[in-house]
Amino acid sequence: MSSDWKNKLTCALTCPRCSRSLAPEDPRILSVYDHEPICRTCKKEEEARPDYEEASKNMIGQCMTETELQYSDPGGFCYHHFYPYKC
Repeated sequence: MSSDWKNKLTCALTCPRCSRSLAPEDPRILSVYDHEPICRTCKKEEEARPDYEEASKNMIGQCMTETELQYSDPGGFCYHHFYPYKC
């Protein structure tokens, strides 16, 4: 991860999927496919994918293993794949 990863995730100003602007008070949620901070509309589309359940199971296991061990899960990173957060 780059050195600015925490700011990139916590205060994304645009959804990388649909390019919708995100204000600090707008909720964001992380994608289970690429860990990008996406808007709620794009998350709903992601959840409709046929492989979403399998991808989310794989992501949470990998995230907990890698992030918890390396970074002590700063700011609830793994949980932000399932629970929206604001800047």
